[in-house]
Amino acid sequence: MKISTKGRYAVRVMLDLALHNNGECIKVKDIAARQEISEKYLEQIIAILNKAGYVKSVRGAQGGYKIAREPQEYTVGMILRLTEGSLAPVACLDANADECNRIDTCETLEVWKKLYTAINNVVDSVTVADLVKSHNERIEALDFSI
Repeated sequence: MKISTKGRYAVRVMLDLALHNNGECIKVKDIAARQEISEKYLEQIIAILNKAGYVKSVRGAQGGYKIAREPQEYTVGMILRLTEGSLAPVACLDANADECNRIDTCETLEVWKKLYTAINNVVDSVTVADLVKSHNERIEALDFSI
C-alpha cells in the first residue's frame, strides 16, 4: 500500500490549519506557500476536506479556511480514508469487495488481515493534535540547540 500525495497533503493541510488556528481564516495561497504545494492541487484537496466538513470555508476578502473542529477530533486515519478510500493492503479486505472464491483456502489472508489491523491501529491512534504537539516539540528542541 502506498499513500498518494493527495492523502499526504491532506494530512499536512489539516496540520497547517491546526497550527495556524488563531480565529482568522487562512488563505489557500498561504497554506500552499508554507507546505510547498501548488495552489491548484491544494484547492482540490481543500474541496474534499470542505465537502466532508473537516474544514469550514468563508468567502470574501477576509475569507479562507478554518479547521472545523478541534484537532484532537481528527485522526490521520479519518483524513486518509477520506482522501484515499480504503487502506486495505489487498482488494479482498475492502468493505465493498466481492467475496473471494479462495477465502477458504487462502493461506495468506491472515497476513493481510494482520497488516490491515496494524495499519488501522497506527493511523487511528494519531490525531492532528498529536501532530501539532510533535511539531511544537521539534521546533522547541531546535530553538534550544541554537
